[in-house]
Amino acid sequence: MSKILPAATLGTPAERLRTILAVTDSLRLRTPSHCAELVGRHAVTADGRLRLSLPARAEVTRDLLEAGEVTALVELTDLAPLPGRDRVRGRATLTGWLSLDDLDGDDVTALLDLAAAELVDADGDVSVDPDTLATARPDPLAAHEADLLRHLHDRHPAVMRQLIHLVPAARRVDAGRVHPLRLDRYGIVLRLELPRHHRDVRIAFATPLATPDDAGRRLAQLIGADEPCRACVEPG
Repeated sequence: MSKILPAATLGTPAERLRTILAVTDSLRLRTPSHCAELVGRHAVTADGRLRLSLPARAEVTRDLLEAGEVTALVELTDLAPLPGRDRVRGRATLTGWLSLDDLDGDDVTALLDLAAAELVDADGDVSVDPDTLATARPDPLAAHEADLLRHLHDRHPAVMRQLIHLVPAARRVDAGRVHPLRLDRYGIVLRLELPRHHRDVRIAFATPLATPDDAGRRLAQLIGADEPCRACVEPG
């Protein structure tokens, strides 16, 4: 049977951090001399290293071209897709050495050789081993989560009401607005906004899903539906 668990991400710290790298569009890059805000300019290579695309005329790029390698700190913030109180779901910090990878027209690509990684999220503050992070994979729903949550919240209030009633009544006392905060292979997390604070409750799937196509069936199982809840996860 599905069960209610405290608000926690059940993946390993490396998987959770790798998911943040996959879903977060922007990051902050700090070097000893400069700070740059980069949007849509990072990716993870096949061997698990962070690749950055830097504007050729940026100050941080000029430092890199002159020195060939600079120490660097990368900060990422994971924001919930839906608006609400305290949208920050997690923060990640990566430190290491940034080295020149390639020149590509008006951009310079650089690779971060990771020395240390830190993750702060609902499960606490934890260090992540660089080698473990390199081999970790993001949650299978990572690329689809934002669209799935928006669609579920905006188009399917009846399903949301059924999910909310899976939360024990004692935990729903004084709750005002309730909306989905997270959807991953382990289940769905609901954010209950109270007068002075909020409460997050995870409703776990009976078993972790393997692909995004499983999401409808798992949501149907949670609410006791006979058929997969395809409409909940397929914008129409």
